[in-house]
Amino acid sequence: MFKSKVGLLAAAVVAFSSSAMADGHIHLKIQSVLNSTGSEVGYVRDFAEDVAALTDGRVTMEVLPGGSVVPNSDLIDAVDAGLIDGGFAWTHYWSGKHPAAMLFGSPIAGAGLGIDNIAWLSWFHSAGGKELYDQLWDEMDLNVVGLMLQPVGPEALGWFKEPINSMDDFRKLRFRAPPGIPGQTYKDIGVAAVAMGGGDILPALEKGVIDAAEWCCPEPDRDFGFQKVLKYYYLQGLHQNVVNADMYINGDRWNEISPRDQRAIHVAARAARLDSMSNRIYANGIAMADLLEQGVQLMDTPDDYFVEFMAAANATLQKNADENAFFAEVWASQRDFAEKAVPFWSGAQSSNAKLGLAFAKTLQ
Repeated sequence: MFKSKVGLLAAAVVAFSSSAMADGHIHLKIQSVLNSTGSEVGYVRDFAEDVAALTDGRVTMEVLPGGSVVPNSDLIDAVDAGLIDGGFAWTHYWSGKHPAAMLFGSPIAGAGLGIDNIAWLSWFHSAGGKELYDQLWDEMDLNVVGLMLQPVGPEALGWFKEPINSMDDFRKLRFRAPPGIPGQTYKDIGVAAVAMGGGDILPALEKGVIDAAEWCCPEPDRDFGFQKVLKYYYLQGLHQNVVNADMYINGDRWNEISPRDQRAIHVAARAARLDSMSNRIYANGIAMADLLEQGVQLMDTPDDYFVEFMAAANATLQKNADENAFFAEVWASQRDFAEKAVPFWSGAQSSNAKLGLAFAKTLQ
């Protein structure tokens, strides 16, 4: 268990640990699971700037690259133990600790309910999702305050060396998939899914350790450099049509912040969610055009993928609901929301999609 390593790690991070400054200012060091160059980290720095401005400089944040203080796999436990002030990652990374983390980080196949990234945010803001998210950390027995910062989606199925025309083709490949339940769902349909950190993906592709991979969507994927190794790009996937990145702050450090400044941080987080979602649409469009100019082939995902993945996703969701009461509570809340919102939203999106596709064809 990680907590058995706390004593050893504590000695290594004494110099790192920060406390409230004598003048009442608080400086938080936040370790990301990414390096310092990704667009996701850029958005975190924008959030930190908003926090500093809204608190008149009383709360400042410094973003550190992945692995700089503790291994990325130990990030949430290190925040819990107070070895680092905070962390930045995707909450589904911790679904091994609690399966409900997946319903907040990346509810597979839209929680099996047709919830897309915008609808998920509606559930979070307006239908009880935020309250359940706050409860998650207690359910995981973590001394952590979570801040939802970056809702994006849908994510691409991924990058391939050669076209795949069916699930039979897909099952021949070793595929980098997200950790936790999304990756397990790929294994359930016979895909050789391999979980690995972002920094390991390109070297693994270059060495032939894996044959295909997913990460996010056009802008981050281009920044990663997938196009230098693989040329076949499949946009439509179900494993993360909703995916959310979060900041985690140690609960004791959070309590050192005044209620007024805590409220300011929550306001900055709400703004960050809007910034992330709105910026990504434009940035991904620019990046997609750039990728095509670099010779990337944009492909359509085989039809049998959707049938097989959706069936496996629903089985996984039901199994976890049967085995875990809090998972069942969160999923029931999402279902309640979906019954009211999805018929309207999916119908509206269908007409928008048809109009958009018609416009896209005129550009060809």
